Amino acid sequence: MDVLLNLTINGLATGCLIFLLAAGLSLIFGLMDVLNFAHGAIFAWGAYAGGWFYMETGSFVLGIAGAVVVGVLLGLALERWIIKPVYGNHVSQILITLGVLLVLNECIKVLFGPNQISVEPPALLRDSWMVGGVILIKYRLFVIAAGVLVFMGLHYVLKHTRLGLIVRAGVMNREMVEALGINIKRVFLFVFLLGSGMAALGGMLFAPYSGVIHAEIGMDYGILAFIVVVIGGMGSLGGSALAAVLVGLLGAFMAYYVPSAALAVNMLLMLVILMFRPTGLAGGKGA
Repeated sequence: MDVLLNLTINGLATGCLIFLLAAGLSLIFGLMDVLNFAHGAIFAWGAYAGGWFYMETGSFVLGIAGAVVVGVLLGLALERWIIKPVYGNHVSQILITLGVLLVLNECIKVLFGPNQISVEPPALLRDSWMVGGVILIKYRLFVIAAGVLVFMGLHYVLKHTRLGLIVRAGVMNREMVEALGINIKRVFLFVFLLGSGMAALGGMLFAPYSGVIHAEIGMDYGILAFIVVVIGGMGSLGGSALAAVLVGLLGAFMAYYVPSAALAVNMLLMLVILMFRPTGLAGGKGA
């Protein structure tokens, strides 16, 4: 029972990190119809930039702020100069963003070195609690709490604010939003920057969670994010959250019991769900 509880906590923490990456990706595709394979690179840059700010200043909060700022700036440059010219062309989007992913990964190696970098949790979150024989690691509980808070904040914005109404309307019918006189390009930019900031935040939180980071984490977690987006349904925040939790839990349990099948089980889950529900768990008609 203790092992099951620990694996569940690990899976939930991993799922929350994947959600931070996948939620923005889902909204970007749902609203902007953009296949951004460079999204994972922003996750990696968030881990490295945030880890650098954290280690240089000794402040975990400044590390988070630095990661988000770097993620937003990278998102701004990516949307303005790389993706904007290829709106509506999925093949070009895939090719150009894959190229950007490789370039950004190499830039990490140039600036921070090719070797792995160790990042420890802040002193306040390094210990653990013992509850009924179960070890509860503080940082993993913190990651779960952060993921839940971000989900609740995004849910409130999307469901209870005018901005959220515009975003949801844009996901369902972009042309209608434009016909109402709303500058859809600004909405596009806001969603893209929001998604990029969330990806960088996820990378920063991942660094102490993993303990070590390397440039290829962008590729690794980028694949998981796309699996989550497909399983949850394009443009669905709730679907992304549910799918991220499922992927995180499956990954944790399979990594413990059958390590060689940890990635394959996620692919199998995606295949099974798409067979019975092609639009994903929460995808709408025509998604």
